[in-house]
Amino acid sequence: MFQSPASLESASYLRSTLEEMRREDSRLVALALCLVGSALVLGAGVFWDAFHGAVLGALLIATSLTAYAFLTHFYLGGVWLLALGCMVTDLLALQWYPFGTVAALLALPTGLAALFIGRGGGLATAVFASLVVWRGLGAFIPSHDGSQVAAIMAIWGTTALIWISLLRTQHTVEWSWEHYEEARRLLSEAQEQHLELKQTQEDLIQANRQLAALSDRLKVMHQIAEEARRAKEEFVARVSHELRTPLNMVIGFSDMISRAPHVYGARLRPALLADIAAIQRNSQHLASLVDDVLALSQIEAGRMTLSKEWTAIQEIVGAAVLAVQPLVESKGLSLELEVPPDLPPVFCDSTRVRQVILNLLSNAGRFTEQGSVRVEARCEENRVVVCVADTGPGISRENQKKMFEPFEQLDGSIRRRYGGSGLGLSISKRFVEMHDGEMWLESEVGVGTRVYFSLPLETLPLAPLAEESVARWFSPYLGYRVRTERSKAPELRPVPRFILLEQGSTLQRFFGRHIDNAEVVSVRDNEAAISELQRAPAQALIVNDPSLKHMPVTRAPLANVPYGTPVVTCWIPGEEDAAQELGATHYLVKPIACETLLAALEGLGESIKTVLLVDDEPEALQLFARMLSSAPAGYRVLRATNGRQALNLLRRRRPDVLLLDLVMPEMNGFEVLREKNQDPALRPIPVVVISARDPVGEPIVSNALTVTRDGGLSVVDLVACVQSISRVLAPAARPADQERPGKPVA
Repeated sequence: MFQSPASLESASYLRSTLEEMRREDSRLVALALCLVGSALVLGAGVFWDAFHGAVLGALLIATSLTAYAFLTHFYLGGVWLLALGCMVTDLLALQWYPFGTVAALLALPTGLAALFIGRGGGLATAVFASLVVWRGLGAFIPSHDGSQVAAIMAIWGTTALIWISLLRTQHTVEWSWEHYEEARRLLSEAQEQHLELKQTQEDLIQANRQLAALSDRLKVMHQIAEEARRAKEEFVARVSHELRTPLNMVIGFSDMISRAPHVYGARLRPALLADIAAIQRNSQHLASLVDDVLALSQIEAGRMTLSKEWTAIQEIVGAAVLAVQPLVESKGLSLELEVPPDLPPVFCDSTRVRQVILNLLSNAGRFTEQGSVRVEARCEENRVVVCVADTGPGISRENQKKMFEPFEQLDGSIRRRYGGSGLGLSISKRFVEMHDGEMWLESEVGVGTRVYFSLPLETLPLAPLAEESVARWFSPYLGYRVRTERSKAPELRPVPRFILLEQGSTLQRFFGRHIDNAEVVSVRDNEAAISELQRAPAQALIVNDPSLKHMPVTRAPLANVPYGTPVVTCWIPGEEDAAQELGATHYLVKPIACETLLAALEGLGESIKTVLLVDDEPEALQLFARMLSSAPAGYRVLRATNGRQALNLLRRRRPDVLLLDLVMPEMNGFEVLREKNQDPALRPIPVVVISARDPVGEPIVSNALTVTRDGGLSVVDLVACVQSISRVLAPAARPADQERPGKPVA
């Protein structure tokens, strides 16, 4: 039977454990027999013959001690010596004390052999002891008293009991070991599961933080949506009076002047009448636009209602075709109608559906220059499908998705050429969706456009008027179940999250130094910043932009930044920015490692041989000179202790590179750079700044801060921002009781 390496190793370990237990028990038995021998010696002369008792006790002591010594190094020999010594002692005792009870003591060496040697040793010892009892016992005691049978029964009974006990013990140990291995395996699995559980718990904590952040963002967005909804409702309520009243005056007076100019008592000139006619046309267009905007606003605000009734779709299509027929015929187009007379009636608002068909026919007539306009209606499964097709210019695939958006037209020339406001398709689609229908279009450039909409034939029974509530706007399949038990998840506040957009690592080091308990994500480009903002909400997007006045970095991400996320633009110069501002190639901050300095020089190319080292500290000159001398390139080093010496050496020796400290007496490094850049002969020499001034560690790191947010800032937001910024940046006020110079304090 095949066993795995692990099971074989376990069985070997079990056997070695049992063997070790036998060794320990055999040593204990040897000591016990030694004590028995000592008792025989001490009891000699009191309970039995002194000489014989002493001999038996001494023999037993000697055998036990010798066997104990053997058991430590030679186990099998020690066990056989112990068993044979006990048997010899028993035979001597039987010779000197011929009693049947003494013969039964031969079961002791048999039991020792069976217990510590094994089945084979126990069987051999039992057979030998039985032969001795059966053949030799008659020489000591009479055989007719049954002592032989009793002794043999004692020998084999003891052997059998020990065998049974060992067998049960071995089975018990194996069973215990097997369950121990199983328990250890389960413990290992439990430990692994515990680790997974801890990891899962950490993941859940992180997820709870993200959910808390999303929940906060959702609350803000819900509040913004509520404010927008209320503003829209107020607009819908007021715009009718505010716009329609002046439009009514403009249209009314212009129409009166055009129709009855004699009312004004003088003959109006034709040019004036033409201008008034233009005013009338544009006013009517503006009135139509206001109507469309009001209709769209009412639909989105949920104030548009439908007056449904069972109506034949043929009548609705016929009325719309009759209204648009003059427009189509005036352009020389053919108007085709294909509506089967057996279409089932539709439960709908006939006015709204007629307006939908009229909008589609008007668009088809206005955009089609030659060919035809066709209206089709058919029944498909449990809906009626109406199609308006034209042979106009068609719509490209990338523009088809935008056609149902409000005010959407392909380009600005369409409004001037064909008219319209771009709201007809959007309003029509909303009307169809209010009927639980769909609207879509199919178009091919140069072939034409087909616009479809469908209306259901079967509708759900209307709920009683008393049961209508706001719940009718929610899906009945998303029921809310109240949670009764207390959540065991820890209550965590969302950790502030900032996205840092920069080319270097200045902001990341700055935030890590000054901001604790915040999640900071550093990205290199606009796409990565937008991806991080869309993955999880952030407190703000921080942009480190050296060209803060033009802000070229922030223009691109502002188009896709999640709504309401502020974009903070600043400039915290790092080493690279500082070097660029100074006109240097590198900016190294002291202390400077040798590898860093040599790497900066190697990056300038293999033409660098002579190095001008400028520093006012002699130890620094010595240190950097040693660093340069250790380079394999074999640089030649020129030294200067101030700016004047540096300029003189630059003009006389023309080194390949300038290592310049910024803070020096007489003439500092900034002045050296200014004069060097003004000299055309010295300007090409590269400069590596070696300074103790850390650009990020300066007290003033930025002189400008710009905050922008997609969607703009309301008055409340603007006031809150001004108060917060002024609270931080305003100069500290002088305490009222602070002593002023020259004025004693009372």
